[in-house]
Amino acid sequence: MSRKFVTSRHIDAPTGPVWQVLFDVARWPEWLPTVDSVERLDDGPVQVGSRAEVRQPRLPRAVWEVTEVVEGRSFTWEATGPGMRTIGRHEVVPDGAGSLVTLGIEQIGPVGAVAALVWRRLTQRYIELEAQSLDARVTGDRTP
Repeated sequence: MSRKFVTSRHIDAPTGPVWQVLFDVARWPEWLPTVDSVERLDDGPVQVGSRAEVRQPRLPRAVWEVTEVVEGRSFTWEATGPGMRTIGRHEVVPDGAGSLVTLGIEQIGPVGAVAALVWRRLTQRYIELEAQSLDARVTGDRTP
């Protein structure tokens, strides 16, 4: 059983700068109100197998492991717990003169289904705010 949450947003900037901000997960707390802290658990560039502990307001801390990177375009990471797996997908593609960002969270497993139900509004609000905040960070518009 799974539940998906997705949002997309056009950003008036080329994919390169959008990707650089989105993929620099260690700096997310500087501009994302939905992230209190990100602690990288390994050294070097973010790549498949890289891990980070993420703390978010009103959510349990989670250790995320990168499972896929398409350089300059997308990355996916997963956090697991008893009876659940959470998959986070982040994608940036060209969209006219700008970029289209798609952010998604998928909750899988029996506990994941319950978590998705309990946190459904918060989860959807967080990914929408994350897309808005990414737009503001890249374009300099401080009104997300």
